Amino acid sequence: MRAPNQLVAAILAKLAAAVAPGVTTAELDALAEQWAREAGGVPAFKGYRGFPATLCVSVNDEVVHGIPSPARVLRAGDIVSIDMGVKLGGFYGDSALTVPVGDVPKETTALLEVTRQSLERAIAQVRVGGRLSDIGHAVQEWVEAHGYSVVREFVGHGIGEALHEEPQIPNYGKPGRGPTLAEGMVLAIEPMVAMGRPETKVLKDGWTAVTRDGSLAAHFEHTVAVTKDGPAVLTAPAA
Repeated sequence: MRAPNQLVAAILAKLAAAVAPGVTTAELDALAEQWAREAGGVPAFKGYRGFPATLCVSVNDEVVHGIPSPARVLRAGDIVSIDMGVKLGGFYGDSALTVPVGDVPKETTALLEVTRQSLERAIAQVRVGGRLSDIGHAVQEWVEAHGYSVVREFVGHGIGEALHEEPQIPNYGKPGRGPTLAEGMVLAIEPMVAMGRPETKVLKDGWTAVTRDGSLAAHFEHTVAVTKDGPAVLTAPAA
């Protein structure tokens, strides 16, 4: 599964570098599809349950599943979450990151950093013999200690020959519960964190989830394999 996940990681790195004031979310989407197909990959999200695009691009208070649009122009001070999946060689890769557009307030930078750190802490729980709920507990503990909220309506998931497999991976909960982690399992771990309250709603487009209170939200995701030597982050950018 390393190949599709490394492809996603490489494309996300290039997309993050392309984010700038004046760029549209549709332009990012077109680049992502072009780069995926040139590498022999198939966009995993496009057509999935009717989703119309290669990327989920979620801006500011949009938590996940934002639909790219030529009318959505990024502006300085925004934050943009980019979520991408590809299929390559019969397996799926999936990853997400949130990046600032130009200069953002230090409070916004802190939200992004805490969310990214919560993912790192979750990944540290991926070990043979660990329990699934240890992952979400690590996220919740770190996020709430910094005064933010964990979005609960959306969760991580298993991944492999299908984009979404069991088990579901909440980003909250008590430790020591749920399935025992076994060598060979592959998990897409994806904290979604709100600066304000955790409640969300889905817009009329049927996809875009936003915070109900309009607060900013951040989203980071890695695909991680359980190995006897600890977590293997398959979507870690190549050195």
